[in-house]
Amino acid sequence: MIYLDYAATTPQREEVTQAMLPYFSEQFGNPSSAYEIGRESKKAIMEARRSIASTINALDKEIYFTSGGTESNNWVIKTLAQDRIKNNGKCHIITDAIEHHAVLNSCKEMEAWGCDVTYLPVDDKGRVNPEAVRRAIRPDTALISVMMANNEIGTIQPVRQIALIAKERNIPFHVDAVQAYGHMPIDVKELGIDLMSVSGHKFYGPKGIGFLYIRDGITINRFMNGGMQEKGLRAGTENVASIVGMAKASSLAIEELEAEMKREISLRDYFINRIRQEIPLVKLNGADADERLANNINFSFGFVESESLLIMLDMKGICVSAGSACATGDKKPSHVLMAIGLSEEMANGTLRFTIGRHTTRKDLDYVLCELKEAVENLRAASIKYEEYIKKYQPVSAGRILY
Repeated sequence: MIYLDYAATTPQREEVTQAMLPYFSEQFGNPSSAYEIGRESKKAIMEARRSIASTINALDKEIYFTSGGTESNNWVIKTLAQDRIKNNGKCHIITDAIEHHAVLNSCKEMEAWGCDVTYLPVDDKGRVNPEAVRRAIRPDTALISVMMANNEIGTIQPVRQIALIAKERNIPFHVDAVQAYGHMPIDVKELGIDLMSVSGHKFYGPKGIGFLYIRDGITINRFMNGGMQEKGLRAGTENVASIVGMAKASSLAIEELEAEMKREISLRDYFINRIRQEIPLVKLNGADADERLANNINFSFGFVESESLLIMLDMKGICVSAGSACATGDKKPSHVLMAIGLSEEMANGTLRFTIGRHTTRKDLDYVLCELKEAVENLRAASIKYEEYIKKYQPVSAGRILY
């Protein structure tokens, strides 16, 4: 198997598994218990919190453990909006059209509560214009939420510029960093981020665990009622093993970040260039190299249905995606691709390739060989393609179909 869907999830590292194992058996104590075995679990959580905080230049007390990015996004958007509605009767949220569904659907739910939401457009590369954020601000704006980097097309947003605008108006600024954390440097103080969502399984940690960064001074209500875990804001017995595992994964990711980014960028650009040179009628989606995640490659293939292409590649042992893993089964075109101006036809012929720690150039060469054959076979059965080549023959690599 050649796995090129690291944006969907990553294989848990062996070092992470080994760090977790004691907390399934010998060190099984409840962190809220007063006796020694409970205190040991509580100590492990404190150390994990400290370790994770250090990776983003945060304070220990600013890290809150959750079940992942979806919960963290829901927590921020729903509690801030509900609190504003209860206290002021009016609420306004600013976000953008290509956010993850955890953000978009949370905003939609808050609209049902009476909150107004502005969904900012993006340009053809998927970038939010900071000045559009400024223009959208109203006296009742309770939150600005813009992701660090897009999960489908890899575009990195101008977070620092948006943060400065939010700070000018004293509006909390939330960033979904699920795709970015562990794959690019993040300093929450330097960037001016107030709240940030992260998920452990995106950087070789366990599934079902994540964290929410809440800047000291930001007031946010509890999301789950019960005990006093996570300073009373997120009740429930802590998932000690996964917290320890995520902390181990984060420390490894940050330690190796510079070298791994350099390696992935080299592989990414190599693969992008070969596709452009060897397969005609393709379009690279997303921003240019310096504004793109190191591991993200997103291409639309003219006269090809991505579902058929996925099946053909899967039969060759190749794992890729037609978009976000969370949208699998949704027959509608990707909201991200439609927002950057693709036609429905091109959006439905799109594949996302995301590389990771185990990806080699040899893997990419094999994938390209099978990809070329699959695209050629599918186009050979397309009447529309036959009509196109009659009109534009010869069709050369590099020709882009819109």
